[in-house]
Amino acid sequence: MSKKWWVVIAVVVVVLGYWLTTYNRFVGLDQGLQGQWAQVETQYQRRFDLIPNLVNSVKGAMKQEQAVFDVIAEARTRYGDAKSVDEKVLATNQVESSLARLLVVMENYPQLKSIDTVGTLMVQIEGTENRIGVERGRFNDAVKVYNTYVQMFPSSLIARLSGFSGKAYFESAKGAEVAPTVSL
Repeated sequence: MSKKWWVVIAVVVVVLGYWLTTYNRFVGLDQGLQGQWAQVETQYQRRFDLIPNLVNSVKGAMKQEQAVFDVIAEARTRYGDAKSVDEKVLATNQVESSLARLLVVMENYPQLKSIDTVGTLMVQIEGTENRIGVERGRFNDAVKVYNTYVQMFPSSLIARLSGFSGKAYFESAKGAEVAPTVSL
């Protein structure tokens, strides 16, 4: 074989090697993007799982404490509306019974927990939203690396011929700048 053929073979091997390396890099970057988007979706799922459970927990805690206060208020009202001694005695017994329940609750829970539960809810929501923000940022960073490689020459030629194209960045929806409201 002549020297000319060896040069042609060497050039073909180098070009083919570059092509394969670049193609494999595109595949790796694309898989990285998919994996990073899966992380964003994992955090979304955390939000969807966490928030309703926390809200229901807060509602339950508030309901338990509210029930004790409602019984006390109702007994007080009955005492105020009582006309006879028997009615007043009955109403007084209800107030005392309600106060005893309140004391039991307070002995078991030295401080009523609704405020702490609401605080926990807010911390968990904030933490979840922060995690989502971090994962979105990482996704956009991965899109930037991928899109840069798609647009750089000569990898842009290989991208075009291999069917790789630029990916969209995550952009917030209209109105996302307004904080969501949590309604209990």
